[in-house]
Amino acid sequence: MKKGLVIKTTGNWYSVKDENNLIFECNIKGNFRIKDIKSTNPIAIGDYVDFYTVKQPGNDSRETGIITEIHERKNYIVRRSQNLSKQAHIIAANIDQAFLVVTIDSPVTTTTFIDRFLASAEAYRIPVTLVFNKIDLYNAIQKDILKKLKTLYEGIGYYCISTSVINNTGITDLHSLMAGKINVLNGHSGVGKSSLINRLQPGLNLKIREISDSHNTGKHTTTNSEMYELDFGGFIIDTPGIKAYGMLDMEAWEISHYFREIFKVSKNCAYKNCTHTHEPECAVKQEVIIGNIAESRYISYLGLLEKDEKYRLGY
Repeated sequence: MKKGLVIKTTGNWYSVKDENNLIFECNIKGNFRIKDIKSTNPIAIGDYVDFYTVKQPGNDSRETGIITEIHERKNYIVRRSQNLSKQAHIIAANIDQAFLVVTIDSPVTTTTFIDRFLASAEAYRIPVTLVFNKIDLYNAIQKDILKKLKTLYEGIGYYCISTSVINNTGITDLHSLMAGKINVLNGHSGVGKSSLINRLQPGLNLKIREISDSHNTGKHTTTNSEMYELDFGGFIIDTPGIKAYGMLDMEAWEISHYFREIFKVSKNCAYKNCTHTHEPECAVKQEVIIGNIAESRYISYLGLLEKDEKYRLGY
């Protein structure tokens, strides 16, 4: 039996790197799929698995693998699946940090999308850096929006970087942050994830496509998740662009825990079980009124409280 790290997923096949850095194409043991796994993908990039190899029929000595066991995950980052028969889609597992790539335009990344991603990462204790990309394209108005967004999220405690592949802006900062760690890049299609990875790790030549002129949205270039080893140490996981980000079902009382500034202020509310919606003497609502909590963040929080709004398009 071998132990390996899942570095790529393609349909029902998984590329697994063993402890000798050999890569095997593996699938899942027959009865593995019938276990109670509430996700569209029972195995994700970053998973550690046990597998055995079998020789393929024919004259060559090619071997494939059969995965028999998945090791316990230290963490994972998920999004709600559009497949209503399943609860979640696991984007990546056993990661050290996530980088959410954001663009002010071409395409637009909404604060709702950002906040849902951050809340989900908070729930699974995954540090997030916001990467504001394509800054070389921004006009004066867009630069002002960028400045306000960075002020907002830095004020909450999230590290923010401005990047441009064209001008090589922020690339050195990304090198420093990613070195020696397992990193995952997320964001809408078209925000420039593949371009950033190509700059961070020359030679990969990941495919890049232009933005759709008709809808100002990205075309899906990356269709399967894959992990790449970085020359300067560590790994980076490229994921398909997310058009929408849905949160998993949570109890109303715990949602506020994943909005840092709301949770911090909530201890001053008059009622211990305050939902910050209709209760009198709510410290959170007061902080929103005076501007200490951003209205956009509060709106994102309220959206997650609405049961029928747990899955909302990010555009």
